[in-house]
Amino acid sequence: MTKRVLFLCTHNSARSQMAEGLLRWLTDGRVESYSAGTEKTLVRPAAIEVMKELGIDIREQFSKTLDGFIDDRFDYVITVCDHANETCPFFAHAENRWHWSIDDPSLVTVSAQARLDAFRTARDSLRERIQAELLPSLLSDQGMSDLA
Repeated sequence: MTKRVLFLCTHNSARSQMAEGLLRWLTDGRVESYSAGTEKTLVRPAAIEVMKELGIDIREQFSKTLDGFIDDRFDYVITVCDHANETCPFFAHAENRWHWSIDDPSLVTVSAQARLDAFRTARDSLRERIQAELLPSLLSDQGMSDLA
């Protein structure tokens, strides 16, 4: 059975979108990767830009609310912001519920460069956590040994 992961954030505009794209890319699409938010907005252009730097195209991804996923089965539900962690409803069909506190890059308003750097930092933090924590857990499940 294909593994399924849902990343949650407040607006589903940056961190959760980047995590969705990163997991899909890192597993060559062999893990179903989704993202949603407690509120629906738009995918931030800076998130699209910094993902493009890695060769990952998230332009076709769009913001969704978690309501559409609440009854779905997931192997992992991962909140990537503190607000989503605090307000996230119970997912009855989620085998694992994790929280990664990733700073919100959209709050950086000093300069365009500082903002992009904040998005890069969030992207790199997500990539590191996916590679160091999530992928080993997925690999330990039967049938996933070919992800290495």
